[in-house]
Amino acid sequence: MPGPDGWDDDADATDAVAGVPFRPMSISEMLDGAIAGIRRRPRTTLGLSVAVSTVIQVTSSIAAYFFIGDEARDEVTPDVLLDSLGAQLTLTLLGLVLSAFGILLLAGLVAPILGRELVGLPIAPRQAWRDARPRLGRLAGTAATVIGVSLGALALPLAPFFASIGAGAHPAVGVLAGIFGFPIGIGLMVWLYLLFVHAVPVVVLERQTVGGALRRAVTLSKGRWFRTFGTLSLAMLVTVLMGFVVLRIPFLFAQLVFFDDSSGSGPTMGALAVDTVGRIVSWSVVMPFDAGVIALLYMDRRMRREGFDLDLRTRGRSAAAVAAAEGDEDAGFIGLWRSGRVPARPGTGAGS
Repeated sequence: MPGPDGWDDDADATDAVAGVPFRPMSISEMLDGAIAGIRRRPRTTLGLSVAVSTVIQVTSSIAAYFFIGDEARDEVTPDVLLDSLGAQLTLTLLGLVLSAFGILLLAGLVAPILGRELVGLPIAPRQAWRDARPRLGRLAGTAATVIGVSLGALALPLAPFFASIGAGAHPAVGVLAGIFGFPIGIGLMVWLYLLFVHAVPVVVLERQTVGGALRRAVTLSKGRWFRTFGTLSLAMLVTVLMGFVVLRIPFLFAQLVFFDDSSGSGPTMGALAVDTVGRIVSWSVVMPFDAGVIALLYMDRRMRREGFDLDLRTRGRSAAAVAAAEGDEDAGFIGLWRSGRVPARPGTGAGS
């Protein structure tokens, strides 16, 4: 049980403290640990998630109303239909980008929760907010940079494709540009996103600048890109299944029953409101899971690459707990994460 300094001194070094193993984790342990973090701190994690999800989904709904509006229900000509489809595609992409930004933002907010669970420190009410608040601006900047760099990598190889369309070039030129451009762009986008995704917890837990967090993320990602890809791909499958299918079905059913045969501003607003509530509910549930997996991936890399768990046991944790209780951030909880350029654990290297 926790000692007077707040640490769980009786816990085995390889056992889970509060459901999160204090050792290098398998993929299944990271997925389970993200769920355990939500279950153990539902008010904190879901509260943060609802706040982030509400802002994102309301923004998407406002954009949807002004993009499409009432004309979406009166599509009678191909031009109007194509314009509406184009607007819906734009809105879908906007929603995905905003959702990805929200997941990264939430990953930084929940990182202190899982970090305290990991090392056995108690989590006081609003403690996660106090840990993250001093770096909130840098957190938002880091998340925006990761998204911006990834989207830029997608857009660059597609520039010849769109240029050929705009210039009215021969269709074969556009087809060839698309055949090569789309796979290259998507590949670059995914590669850079996974390369920099660790920067989000870094900027909060290690108190780095935006540039420093990005460089640190590259260092932590070396040799483990495919592991990160596999872990986040599994998390995404869970997110798609729960967020886009299971949790949305009741709200889609309500839209069909109450607003399918109606037209005009009132029913349009009603259908949009129901859809917005459905998206807020579904994303509020699944976003903490994705965010928790990102945070745990970062912690796993610290332990595998730098032997963070072994170093912390060697240095002792009681002094840090006392410093945290006295409000000394540098020597307390945050100091545990900032102290860290230690050698890799024996038998491992940069690619471990």
